[in-house]
Amino acid sequence: MKTLLIIGHTFPEPTTTAAGTRMMQLIYLFEKENYKIIFSSTASISENSETFKSSSVEVKPIVLNNSSFDDFIKELNPSVVLFDRFITEEQFGWRVAENCPDAIRILDTEDLHFLRKARQEVLKKKLALSDVNLFSETAKREIASIYRCDLSLIISEFEMELLQNTFHLNASLLCYLPFLVNEIAEVEFQELPSFENRNHFITIGNLLHAPNVDSILFLKKEIWPEIKKQIPKAELHIYGAYAPQQILELHSQKEGFLIKGWAKEVSEVMKNAKVCLAPLRFGAGLKGKFLDAMKNGTAIVTTNLGSEGIAGDYSFAGTIADKVDGLVNASVALFTNKENWLTAQQNGISILNNRYNKNVFLEKFTSQLIVLEKNIVQHRKQNFIGQILQHQSIQATKYMSKWIEEKSKSTNK
Repeated sequence: MKTLLIIGHTFPEPTTTAAGTRMMQLIYLFEKENYKIIFSSTASISENSETFKSSSVEVKPIVLNNSSFDDFIKELNPSVVLFDRFITEEQFGWRVAENCPDAIRILDTEDLHFLRKARQEVLKKKLALSDVNLFSETAKREIASIYRCDLSLIISEFEMELLQNTFHLNASLLCYLPFLVNEIAEVEFQELPSFENRNHFITIGNLLHAPNVDSILFLKKEIWPEIKKQIPKAELHIYGAYAPQQILELHSQKEGFLIKGWAKEVSEVMKNAKVCLAPLRFGAGLKGKFLDAMKNGTAIVTTNLGSEGIAGDYSFAGTIADKVDGLVNASVALFTNKENWLTAQQNGISILNNRYNKNVFLEKFTSQLIVLEKNIVQHRKQNFIGQILQHQSIQATKYMSKWIEEKSKSTNK
């Protein structure tokens, strides 16, 4: 039996983060191929973490900057190692390469961190999005990590194009693997609450994630007051785990701006709303909240950045605008016009069934993995830059890690 070792940046929280949902979907792909799966992380388990107690996934603890990992991975001898974000590859990639050189190394980027950080910096400096500086220190680190791995999973077509066209990465190093959903059957679609039976706006997202916090502040200060003027009885229900105090203090019954906290079942709260309102001003990757909205027949209002990678050549499941007046007008129109709303709902179902079908991507990913396994020696020869960076990594990251380990030993004597 083949073995997969997942080195998690954190333990996945599928009920609070899109990243957690993504990790569970990746586990599903490998389970379908009958891999024995080991999940390891240096992070602690939170109350919302997936513990895997009810699954076949085994949890094995690991320690950062400690040679105990070398013994652990030698004994495990995995066929495939999956790094959850580039930071874990930096921490453990050289140890994997040194102790299990035949293991296929896969990086799940989640989203391109350097892209999100660059866009955040542009917003902070009040510059145009076209002024974004992609060639940052974070970009160098993240792209170096992609080169050191045999395959990197990219969640967005926009990011695939960026890596290939701007940074000139070879397509053989990348695998487009978006969020995965079950096909929505017509009977499910018909059972969703009707336009008349939905009552409010919704926004949702993990509130440790800076783009979500910024989006809510933007709503509060500039967008929601204008919507409220036109629809006095409207309410905006705001859901998300780990809300900071600055968000909790925004709750206002009078303004219909309601901080609802964590939603254990996203579908239950999403399907009762007419419009998912998310004016995101920075970020990267795909927005899991929009897949949840489309699955539940909820129309979407967002920015061009928020919609990035979602619809492809299909019509978007709602309206896209970047300026305050455009976002306000789009929100009011979708909330009050049944015909517009039904069109948005139908567009969402079409996007899901044609662009995120779980079975289609299972087949594609499995085929790419099989080809990689059979041709790994030649694949690595063609990725000479990766070999160079792996060498440099061994000279730098490795000895920094060993220095930290020795320092820790001397401190604890």
